[in-house]
Amino acid sequence: MGDPVRNVVSLKAGNGQAGANLWSEYDIEPQGSLVDRPLRTLKHGDGFAVLDSFGDIGTVPDTAEGVFYRDTRFLSRFEFRIEGARPLLLSSAAHEDKSALTVDLTNPDIVLPGGEKLPRDTIFIERTAFLWDGMFHQRFGLRNFGRSARRIRLDFLYGADFRDLFEVRGTKRKRRGRESAACHAPDRAEIRYRGLDGLDRVTVVTIDPAPEQIAADRAMLHVTLAPGERRSVVVAVGCGSEKVALAPPGAADFFLSYRDTRRARRASTADIATVTTSHDVFDEVLCRAVSDIYTLATRGPLGLYPYAGIPWFSTVFGRDGIITAMLMLWIDPKIAKGVLKVLAATQATEADPKSDAQPGKILHELRQGEMANLGEVPFGRYYGTVDATPLFLMLAGMYLDRTGDRETVSALWPNIEAALRWLDQSGDMDGDGFVEYRRETESGLANQGWKDSHDAIFHADGSDATGPIALCEVQGYAYAGRLAAAKIARTLGFAELAGRLAEQAERLRRNFESTFWCEEIGTYALALDGAKRPCRVRASNAGHLLFTGICDPERAARVARLLMGGGSFSGWGIRTLATGEARFNPMSYHNGSVWPHDNALVALGFARYGLKQEAARVLAGLFDAAAHQELRRLPELFCGFERRPHRGPTAYPVACAPQAWASASLFGVLAASLGLEFDHAADEIRLNEPVLPGFLEGVTIRNLALGETRMDIRLTRHGGDVGTNVLRRTGPARIVVMK
Repeated sequence: MGDPVRNVVSLKAGNGQAGANLWSEYDIEPQGSLVDRPLRTLKHGDGFAVLDSFGDIGTVPDTAEGVFYRDTRFLSRFEFRIEGARPLLLSSAAHEDKSALTVDLTNPDIVLPGGEKLPRDTIFIERTAFLWDGMFHQRFGLRNFGRSARRIRLDFLYGADFRDLFEVRGTKRKRRGRESAACHAPDRAEIRYRGLDGLDRVTVVTIDPAPEQIAADRAMLHVTLAPGERRSVVVAVGCGSEKVALAPPGAADFFLSYRDTRRARRASTADIATVTTSHDVFDEVLCRAVSDIYTLATRGPLGLYPYAGIPWFSTVFGRDGIITAMLMLWIDPKIAKGVLKVLAATQATEADPKSDAQPGKILHELRQGEMANLGEVPFGRYYGTVDATPLFLMLAGMYLDRTGDRETVSALWPNIEAALRWLDQSGDMDGDGFVEYRRETESGLANQGWKDSHDAIFHADGSDATGPIALCEVQGYAYAGRLAAAKIARTLGFAELAGRLAEQAERLRRNFESTFWCEEIGTYALALDGAKRPCRVRASNAGHLLFTGICDPERAARVARLLMGGGSFSGWGIRTLATGEARFNPMSYHNGSVWPHDNALVALGFARYGLKQEAARVLAGLFDAAAHQELRRLPELFCGFERRPHRGPTAYPVACAPQAWASASLFGVLAASLGLEFDHAADEIRLNEPVLPGFLEGVTIRNLALGETRMDIRLTRHGGDVGTNVLRRTGPARIVVMK
């Protein structure tokens, strides 16, 4: 994902890299902070909403608030007023299953027309909001706790700017389309926009009961409440094309749609594994993470796909979806199945320099807004990622190990073959056996690994690395991806090909060790530049190598010691860049911050090499960070300052929350600590030298599935040992504890 710092389009030409003193063209303006006041998010399908804690939108200008649908903001203002005044906030909370937001409000002290006083706390207002099928539903339930009847005026102020998501992020446009507004019915206002892409977009506001006055930007009605009486007002905002239903929804539709949201959420999580522990706050953190993941998981014709994050990345991202699926694989394999099928369906089939596409390459990003349609940003269907393709191969192999689903991987085999060809051909630009990247046009992303900000790849002296660039972790992904493809090929009966892929992976491993290891810094080079000079920089990227298994065991242990040392481990997690490096900045996006998903992959690497105590320490750090967050939610990233007593981690101003791979990271690190492994062929669930961090006395996992088997297990810490009890089991699979 692009570096959210600032929007300036000037870049160095010729070397495929932004200059160190220049900003990425797709950054996010810093004044658009997401942490300066509490925000609430809702999502369903291709729509999401960002609201303030009152449930309002747009009370503060130039923010990310709004109701968005397919990368366009269809509602940029919605404010509720009682007698012209903003209500007093009592409480504001998303429902536990994240399907809706409930805000409790009351009236301030008000002087009514005629001089009568309405004392504060007389009228209670329960505001409920949710999204469903392109419709933003709200219900205002009012109750009079006074001793006399009250007639009060309610005002609804609304507007739609139809700004593309990239405009909201800070990109300036020279031209925009045409807006118009009309009220064709007493209960309905319509706001329309004809985009430069020729598409008509419409926002329809309906109010029940019908207001006494309605205009393009506001509506007013009076409600009379006897003592103790309850009344409701329902508002629905439809977002989309001309096909948006224009019939007023009414109260009955509100409750039916609300019921459908709850049913859909229960259905999506009905068969997943669940985790409870001995620590109540950790249970809250895990519950929030599950809620966020299944809020972001969007169901399409090919299955579930976890959209990357709200607000900037609520769409399909290849890398994010794959890593989220990997981290959630033991909890819910159907996420991985959906991700594999969607990315196979969108795999590039021909070369297109404008979108950085080559045959066999896996998608980076999919956008549906006006600017993408016009080519003002290259992300309509964009392939500027070097790592999604080998990660796709890894996920396919991991999915087969987890599920034994030969039918799905057989259907994916042509896509696997195409991905392998990309690794050998377009991915290896100079034929040296390593996978490199270089953007093909100046409009593409300059850096195309997971650290895709303009300044993330550099030499030890702080100078830019010029392309084509071979990132260290991508070579690990390519190694593990070829081994995964070899296993799949063997399963499908292609034994000769399986042998060739295994041999190719081994050659890569040997060449990688001899080329990337830097003895003087005790870790692997961050990357090789176009002249094959190593970037001798201590970064978290090397930890991903342990996850792939490409490392020599002795060197893996040295990498782990470095990453868990004071220069890299902040106390909350592993920094993206070690202190003392030329571009270290704990407030940067990729050069010193802490990313939960990055930590999760590193922790899984620790577990692979038997370093369970290190994995447990990462789990403890991330848990402590989450416990300090509002709603117990891990954000996309946070600043990499050293942990200080009595203070939580320092927030990054435009970090997305929720973010799919951040939420999934907790389950990945927990699996690493427990040594949780699945072998469908052997019909075994293994706990390989399980370790529990000091804050956990026990963990209970229910509905853990392998094939037809379902089991509940409890792990209990006894000093330095962990005991395991099987509480329930149906089916033939065994659980094996390895000490």
